[in-house]
Amino acid sequence: MTDLFAAARALVEPSKGLLAADESTPTAAKRLAAYGIASSPELRRQFRDLFLSMEGVERYLSGVILYEETFAQKGSDGKLFPDSLEARGIAPGIKVDEGTEPFPGSAEELITKGLVGLPERLAAFKKGGAVFTKWRAVIRIEGDALPTAAAVLENAKRLASYAKEAQVAGLVPIVEPEVLLAGKHSRARSQAVIQETLATLFSALAAQGVDLGGLLLKTAMARSGDASAHKDASEEVAAATLEALVASVPREVAGIVFLSGGESPDEATANLAAITREARRVEAPWPLTFSYARALQEEALALWKGKAENVEAARAAFRARLEKVQAALVSSP
Repeated sequence: MTDLFAAARALVEPSKGLLAADESTPTAAKRLAAYGIASSPELRRQFRDLFLSMEGVERYLSGVILYEETFAQKGSDGKLFPDSLEARGIAPGIKVDEGTEPFPGSAEELITKGLVGLPERLAAFKKGGAVFTKWRAVIRIEGDALPTAAAVLENAKRLASYAKEAQVAGLVPIVEPEVLLAGKHSRARSQAVIQETLATLFSALAAQGVDLGGLLLKTAMARSGDASAHKDASEEVAAATLEALVASVPREVAGIVFLSGGESPDEATANLAAITREARRVEAPWPLTFSYARALQEEALALWKGKAENVEAARAAFRARLEKVQAALVSSP
C-alpha cells in the first residue's frame, strides 16, 4: 500500500522541485511554434527528452508532471519516460484532468472536466508507474464581477472529487486552482481571490474526506494582472502570497508548489526567492517549492530550435536555470 504522506513529502524535499512537462498537445504545439519548431509526435517526444534525459537532472527535480502522450513515449535511453525517471529517483506524475469546458452559469468562466472514467484512468497510470497526479482549474479575474462564487465552488468540488479518487487509487493528488495572471487587476485583488478560492477548495476537500497530509497544493502567486500599470516588486508578491496562504491553507497540507503562470524565467526565480525568505520570516508551516513549465524551459527552447546539434547548448541553459531556481529555494535574507 502506498504511503501517501511519505510520497507527498518526498516531492517537496529541500532544494528540489517539479518540472511541469504536462502541456497538452495543442499547448505543446503553440510552445514549439513560438520557436519555429513544427509539432509532431516525434518532435514533441524530442521536446520532452531534451529536458527529461539531461544528465544530472535528478539533482534538481523531485518529480515531473507528464502528459498522457509523453507517459507512453520513450526517451533517448530507450526506456519509457516514467521508468527512466523512476530509475533516477525522480517521481513520475501525470496530469489527469481533460481540459476545460464553459461553465453553464457564467459564459465567461470555465470548469475542468475529466471525472467520467477517472478511477479507471488512475488505475492504469498507477500500474504504469505514476506516483502522483495533477488536476488544474482556471480562475479568471475581471474587476469585481469575476470570478463568480458559483464557478469557484464548482471547480473546488471537482478538484476535491478528483483528489479523493486519486488517494483511493494510491496516488498523491496535486490540486491546482490557478488564479490567472491575465487582466488589469491589482495585487490586492489577486490576493483576495486566491484566498477566497483556497478557502472554498479546502472546505470541499474536507467534505470529501481527503487526507491533507497526502496532498500538495499548486498555486499561483499573488500578483498584479499582466495588463496592470503597476509592476510588483518581488517582496510585494511574497508578502501578499504568504498572507493569502496563511489565511486559507491548513497546516496539515504536505506542501505547496508554485506555478510561474506566464512569468519570465527571471521573474519566476526572483519571486520564488522572495517567497522563500518571507515564508521563513513568518514561519510558514509547509514545505514550499516550484512546479514550473515555461519558466524552466523557455531559454532552452530558444536555443534548441528542434535541431539535434543544439541539444547540448539547450541543456546547458536548462541546467543553468535549474541552478538559479534551486538557489532561490535556499535564498538567504
